[in-house]
This record gives sequence, structure tokens and C-alpha cells, in this order.
Amino acid sequence: MAADTLFGVHGAALQIRSQRMGVLASNIANASTPGFKARDIDFGAALSSLEGGNQGAVATATKYRVPLQTSMDGNTVELNEEQTAFAENAVQYQTTLSFLNGRISQITRALKGD
Repeated sequence: MAADTLFGVHGAALQIRSQRMGVLASNIANASTPGFKARDIDFGAALSSLEGGNQGAVATATKYRVPLQTSMDGNTVELNEEQTAFAENAVQYQTTLSFLNGRISQITRALKGD
């Protein structure tokens, strides 16, 4: 049985959420770097593209953010927005991980005959 059959879309979702966490963390880390341009991954677009077989799905779905107000030094990171997005993504990552852990536990029990 293939992994995508066992785990459905959740394996790909976990991969994308993990990569998005890295992008958002980079934005937060560079909040005071002059000229830094904040980016984000469009989760829905990345997931659709990945399901369609596009191996560069995340790169294609990664876009620069359009800030409400650019700072004088050209930095486009809006720290409050980034922190909120990071926290939301972390909760979604944990939810997906919990689902996968439950599925793995279920498969393990089935294989053991419990």
C-alpha cells in the first residue's frame, strides 16, 4: 500500500507546513534587516500543485508579501503579521502531525492484530 494511500493528503500537508514554518521564521529573524522582503507560501496552491505531481510546488507557491506599510529601509516584514501567521501555522502543523500519529498507531495495531 502506497504512503499516499495510507496517509492521504496529510503527508504532503505536513511537508508544506514545515517549509512554511521555515519561511515565516526567516521573516521574523530578518524583521530589522534593511531591504529584506518578506515571503510566504500559499498553502492551498502548494498543496494543489504537489498533488498534481509538481515537484517544485512549494517554490512555485512562494510569493513575496505585499505589506500594508513598508518601512523606510525597504524592509517589508510586519512583525505582528508574521508572528500570527507563524503561530497559526504551528497549530495546523501540530494538528496534521497528531492525525498522522493516530493513523500510524492505527496501522500498527492492525498489523499486530490488536
